This record gives sequence, C-alpha cells and structure tokens, in this order.
Amino acid sequence: MNDTHATEDAQVGTFRARPTVWSVLRALVRVLRLAWTALLVFLRPVRARRGDRAALLHERAAVLGRASRRAMRIHGIEIEVSGPLPRGPALVVTNHLSYLDPLVLATLVDAVPISKADVASWPVFGRAARRLGVLFVARSEAHSRREVLRAAEQVLRDGAIVLNFPEGTTTDGSVVLPFRKGLFGVAQALGVPVVPAAIAYEPRELAWYGDDTFVPHYLRLATMRGARVVVKLGEPLPPRAYTTAGDLADAARARIISLLGDGIADLRRAE
Repeated sequence: MNDTHATEDAQVGTFRARPTVWSVLRALVRVLRLAWTALLVFLRPVRARRGDRAALLHERAAVLGRASRRAMRIHGIEIEVSGPLPRGPALVVTNHLSYLDPLVLATLVDAVPISKADVASWPVFGRAARRLGVLFVARSEAHSRREVLRAAEQVLRDGAIVLNFPEGTTTDGSVVLPFRKGLFGVAQALGVPVVPAAIAYEPRELAWYGDDTFVPHYLRLATMRGARVVVKLGEPLPPRAYTTAGDLADAARARIISLLGDGIADLRRAE
C-alpha cells in the first residue's frame, strides 16, 4: 500500500544549500504556521470526559495525528508508507533518526509517543506535547524509566498504541543501535503485538544526531522546498513467541534492519 500525507508537488530540497531571500521567507512563514498549529492544541476543547481515561487518551492521540499531518504539509514533507498499519493496542518500534520521527509516525497511526525529557522544556511545543499525552523519559534516570514503563503499560491496557524508539538516541542512519528491552517485556506481559517500522529520509541530512543543535537544523529544514520520508512497516511480532524480552527486542531490530534493506546502502549492524 502507498499513502501520501503531504502535497503531491512537494520536491526534495537540498539541505545545505545557501539560503536565498525566498527560502528565508518560506522558513518564516512555516515557523509562524507551525507555531499556530501548536497554539491550536491549547485552543481546541477537550470533548472526552476527564474521568474517562481511555477516551481522553484516544482523543489526544487523534489530535496529535492531525497536528502532525498539518506539520508535514506545512514543510512540504511527502510520506511514502508500505506495510500493514497497526490497529488496536500495539507497541510500534522504529529506528530513530530525527525529532521528526514521532510526527511522521503519528500521521499514520494514532499513538502515544515516548520522547526524551528535554523536549518537554521546549517553548510552546513542549507544552503542546504534554497536553497531547506524550510520555517523557530521562533515560539516564532509573526512576524516570520505571515511571514511563508503568505509564506505557497503562496506555496499552487502555487499548491504544505506544510508539517507542528503543535505540534510546538518534543516529545518522548508517547503523541501528542495539535495542533497550524494557518495553518489550511489557509487551510480553500483556501479550501485545510488536510492530517493527523502518524510517529513511531524503535528503539523509534530515537526520538529527550527535552535537547538532535543534534550531539551526530545523531552520535548514524550514528553508527547503520539500523532503521525502519512506516508512516501511513489518508484520506484527507475537511477543510470547520469544523466550525473553531481549530475544523479542533483537528480533524487532533485525526486522527493521531488513526493512531498511536497499534504502540504506551502507547500513551495517551495530553489535
């Protein structure tokens, strides 16, 4: 199956091209439209009753999906997707390249993403993410990791989808780092399927990793005419078919590497 959630005439731009007057104006308009999209999250009334946790969860995930699709259109980012989209409770795991990753996946499935704690402090967008139920984790703190595992377990029990990036950090896309096994154990305990997903960007410089800071990277993205993201989803992995959470994590990682396949010519396993 193929699906496109952005304008049909989006063109892949050059990430490091010298900015022109027109590209700077384009970036300014996009920043303003993106800020307005985040503001709409606060203006939109909550229809689900506060006591109905599951309904509120699903409503927030749906709002995140709509906001993400709008963000992709604003930036001229074309998304190509193949493979079966998950329905019902599931743990979706993917390789991690950029701050764009959760937005890209949210355009495809209504999900509750897990994000690094730093994002919660971002002006406007951090508050919007908190309002939409994004789970934040400080991966260096054991207490934070335990709290997120408990919160994610409740999300799955409420019948929703959790989106996780088990590498724990972003890369340039040339490797898929070993997966942390925490949430795979939750999936096994609940019998929730694990859906592997692979992401690749064009241009590849859209990957945000290492010492690259957010604002300059985002402004380079905002000046581009457009970009392309390829998402490949694999068949769900039955969690209890694997002896341990580590085995399940390894199987999901191997499947993602296989899905990336020809999309990443120099992909190599990181053991």
